[in-house]
Amino acid sequence: MPKFIVTLSLPLRFTDDFTALIPSHRALVSQLLDESVFETYAISADYRQGWITINSKDADEARAVLEQLPLYPYFWRIEIHELFIFDSNTFRFPRISLN
Repeated sequence: MPKFIVTLSLPLRFTDDFTALIPSHRALVSQLLDESVFETYAISADYRQGWITINSKDADEARAVLEQLPLYPYFWRIEIHELFIFDSNTFRFPRISLN
């Protein structure tokens, strides 16, 4: 299945409404990670940007998954790109130690 990288920007200020949605957002993100719909999920230390790697058949399906997220209405400048190469330590065999 193709992988897509999503780059998104978050609001400069978090409102009370935004903050109230964080627990349900994180619960859905965890579920999507468990189901391998999301491969990775990361938010920058300054809370301004996020990156999500999504497994989906096409960019439209990836966007449909994003639209389910409780914080989706607060995302702006969303970019979705299909990946040609996706490599990670997670997908590699563990190193063998003879000790």
